[in-house]
Amino acid sequence: MKVILNKDLPPLGEEGDVKDVAKGYFRNYLFPRGIALPHTPQTVKLFESRKDAIEAKKAQKRQDAMGLKERLESLELSFTMPAGANGRLYGAVTSQTIADELTKQGFQIERKRIDLAGVNIKNTGKYKAVIRLYENSQAEIQITIIGQEIKTETPQAPARPQRRRKGSETAETAPAEQPAEQPAESPVSEEADGSAEATAEPDNEAESN
Repeated sequence: MKVILNKDLPPLGEEGDVKDVAKGYFRNYLFPRGIALPHTPQTVKLFESRKDAIEAKKAQKRQDAMGLKERLESLELSFTMPAGANGRLYGAVTSQTIADELTKQGFQIERKRIDLAGVNIKNTGKYKAVIRLYENSQAEIQITIIGQEIKTETPQAPARPQRRRKGSETAETAPAEQPAEQPAESPVSEEADGSAEATAEPDNEAESN
């Protein structure tokens, strides 16, 4: 259905613009919030009476956009990102990254108004981003991506236990040598002892005679 915007609603349009929208969208969202009115002869006549005021607002927006353009183009955003030795970033710089940085510097720029050459920036170097302001006004900002190389230490392998070679055992670990066994004394037979005593007895008898 055809409606007339009663308020600015990016990106749909501005106050006084005539737009075609779905009936449900108008009934459930635009009309209850006073953002749009149905396009009828009565509403057309109403907005004709407000035409001068609406044009004055647009002229002020153009002037504000020109001032914002000059301020933005005087900037040079710099980002330091973790990167490899070849300049490849471990992450990426996106339009949201740029919007967050602009917010820190006092600029309220919606992410969807920021256009990059690609979807994301994934390498170090110098780039440009285009910010869409009002109507056909645009600002071009300079972006520098600096790589921060991350050095990783190579973990040392744990010390391996020394392996003993065969036959290299020390005296402390080698088993003690057993002393050689002494030969056992041969026992004297009882017969030999008896013969010796028998031999000695005649000598005693001779001495007594």
